[in-house]
Amino acid sequence: MKKIISFLYYIYSIHQHRVPIVRMSPHFVPFLCAALLAGCDNGDKAPLAPASGDPARGRLLLAQYQCGACHAIPEVPAARGVIGPSLEGYGRRSYIAGHVPNAPEALARWIVDPAAIKPGTTMPAMGVSPDDARHMAAYLTALQ
Repeated sequence: MKKIISFLYYIYSIHQHRVPIVRMSPHFVPFLCAALLAGCDNGDKAPLAPASGDPARGRLLLAQYQCGACHAIPEVPAARGVIGPSLEGYGRRSYIAGHVPNAPEALARWIVDPAAIKPGTTMPAMGVSPDDARHMAAYLTALQ
């Protein structure tokens, strides 16, 4: 948004100073502003595609693997950790660990081996199988 505003100011200053390279009618600047702003979104993210796992089983697995020791996870017993980020509303997030575009398959890979996705991460590999990770990802992506 900041870049769009800077660009609009630039166009406005060209128009105000009547730079000979650019000839435009006085109605062009508002039209250009409207066209550029129409391309901006309001920040709402489209929901993730449904994961192929079972969300109910994923919720149980998140408790079994004790993910709540580090993360706060809605509806998972004793999941009140504060070391890792809260996973409330996880399905609305754009990125996994601020690094990888969020998708159920990528999240399952992250759960199995976080360091393979983002070297140096503090999230440990907990010995989660790919099948269990698929169910866990289904639960987390359903959190809106």
